[in-house]
Amino acid sequence: METFMQKKENIERKWYLIDAEGETLGRLATKAATILRGKHKVTYTPHVDTGDYVIVVNASKIKLTGKKLEDKMYYNHSGFPGGLRERTAKEMVENYPEEMVERAIKGMLPHGRLGRAMGKKLFVYAGSEHEQMAQKPEKISVR
Repeated sequence: METFMQKKENIERKWYLIDAEGETLGRLATKAATILRGKHKVTYTPHVDTGDYVIVVNASKIKLTGKKLEDKMYYNHSGFPGGLRERTAKEMVENYPEEMVERAIKGMLPHGRLGRAMGKKLFVYAGSEHEQMAQKPEKISVR
């Protein structure tokens, strides 16, 4: 018996919509990363981008457990001396909810060329409106 290997020419991609309202950040991120990688498909092949498109709406209404709002820190560095910028999770939820959800999901993808290609299939919106209505995304729940 021969092992099945998916070819990038034969991949059929679907669109999925995830509503982040009231969902826990980590649980939502794992579900989205699984779909972006294609691990939910029977035809999953590790070295081929077999994943589907994911749209996340209501990112500003995401939930963090415990004391993460005050304790969790997000760091950026410009590359210049003294260029370290740090923000708490509370600041991120209030000012940059899309970036926070994107970071959580993309952190669970491979760190290389393949992971960057998978990350381009992710669309995150702070509100309930999104621009991909023409693709007729299928709504799925995290739970």
